[in-house]
Amino acid sequence: MSTAAPALDITEDILRLKKEKNAVILAHNYQSGDIQDLADYVGDSLGLAYKAKETDADVIVFCGVHFMAETAHIVNPTKTVILPDADAGCSLEQSCPADQLEAFLKENADKNYYVIAYINCSGGVKALCDVIVTSGNAVKIVEQAPADRPILFVPDENLGAWVMEQTGRKMDLWKGNCYVHVEFTQNSIQKIKDEYPDALVVAHPECPTAVRLLADEVCSTEKMVAYCKNAPVDNIIVVTESGMLHRLQKEAPDKNLIPGPTDKCACADCRYMKMNTLAKLHACLENLSPQVTMPEDLRKRAEAPLLLMLEQSK
Repeated sequence: MSTAAPALDITEDILRLKKEKNAVILAHNYQSGDIQDLADYVGDSLGLAYKAKETDADVIVFCGVHFMAETAHIVNPTKTVILPDADAGCSLEQSCPADQLEAFLKENADKNYYVIAYINCSGGVKALCDVIVTSGNAVKIVEQAPADRPILFVPDENLGAWVMEQTGRKMDLWKGNCYVHVEFTQNSIQKIKDEYPDALVVAHPECPTAVRLLADEVCSTEKMVAYCKNAPVDNIIVVTESGMLHRLQKEAPDKNLIPGPTDKCACADCRYMKMNTLAKLHACLENLSPQVTMPEDLRKRAEAPLLLMLEQSK
């Protein structure tokens, strides 16, 4: 009696498909640990998009959310960009639809806004703005904004408020936020600080002001890595999406990394980031779908503020 051959492990088959399709797998810091462990590169959205550009891959598998895959397409227009789950969106992106921003700018044309957009936005919004920023370079870019034009900062009001504190530049802020980071509260973080009185707190600038005021360091996810590695204490409270803990535990294994809790739960998961799974990663590689594309004229308009950001970040 014959027996069926054992099923190929899904991770092995993902690696087989990656080689067969000449693909590179990118995973954002907020992805689940099993996806991060399979990825060629783990990092933030813009850094990953440019990492892909350095490779000879024909296919970019972006394990993140839609605007990140779209950014990878903007930067890599000749490569096929696929996203494991087409519905993996972002509350920040959704808070600032391109048509609403365009209408607002037309209604306020007399103000001649200089529009600065956080990278967590759609390609359509990028195409409407003057320059893009990340949480890591926002202060530097805002400091270079024209002094004779009012600034409109979209879409994250918390990041915008933090940048205003750092630069002293007045900006009009779009009323958008990351639903995960606004779930952190002063009360939830203070409870953990009371439990670990010697702990340092590192928080993402998308957090509300009250939480940022409790932090010893406010910085981007990439800068959190160095901060945790070099911290003079063992206990560090990490106030950002829970997926970041997986990478930090690998890069700073000697530290006791404590996930920042919310009033609702012990750690903060982004439901959109966690929509991607190994099974969906396998399927998208097998089928080269769903693909993320945009019209070439829109892509070029969205690329211009990204290139300006790179120039001003030097």
